[in-house]
Amino acid sequence: MIRVLLADDHKIVRDGLKRILASTVDLEVAGEAADGDALLRLAKAADFDIAVVDLSMPGLSGIALVKRLKAEKPKLRVLVLSMHGEQQYAARALKAGASGYLNKDSAAELLVTAIRKIAAGGMHVTEAAAASLAGAGRAPHDALSDREFEVLKLLVEGLGPTEIGERLHLSVKTVSTHKTRILDKLNLGSTAELVRYALENKLV
Repeated sequence: MIRVLLADDHKIVRDGLKRILASTVDLEVAGEAADGDALLRLAKAADFDIAVVDLSMPGLSGIALVKRLKAEKPKLRVLVLSMHGEQQYAARALKAGASGYLNKDSAAELLVTAIRKIAAGGMHVTEAAAASLAGAGRAPHDALSDREFEVLKLLVEGLGPTEIGERLHLSVKTVSTHKTRILDKLNLGSTAELVRYALENKLV
């Protein structure tokens, strides 16, 4: 039996995933978490074969969460299940230690197949994710660090420095420093230009 740990901040999503996995004979949802901190606690407290993780959750989240999860439980396999397109986030997730990346729009059959493949030691990489890996480093935003990329995403979502600091457990000064570096690296002059850049490059 493959023991699955689900992490998503929306209960309706977790319930939907549990229904999908309940229809199989070899997959069992052995734990669930609504935020990154709860996910880490569960992962350290018990053994699971694979964690199916959303990138956007309260508390520790995103690429930083994948890195921390792999550092705490190196043998735990991670499948990122996200609303964000593979071309924008898959390369960073895989480099952080995830064994697969799947968009939430994917069919239920593909989710089950991906979980089985990853639990068996394989990788699940779609064509879009493979293209993302192959093209990494070519766009200006590929030069951003993972933390800068997280800050960019939250800035574009409309969060201010204080809110971003609370979300990422950073000081407002550190967030402002990241914002300055982001604008410098992308050669942009304002948050409005950053939003336009993110839209043009399908980062949101």
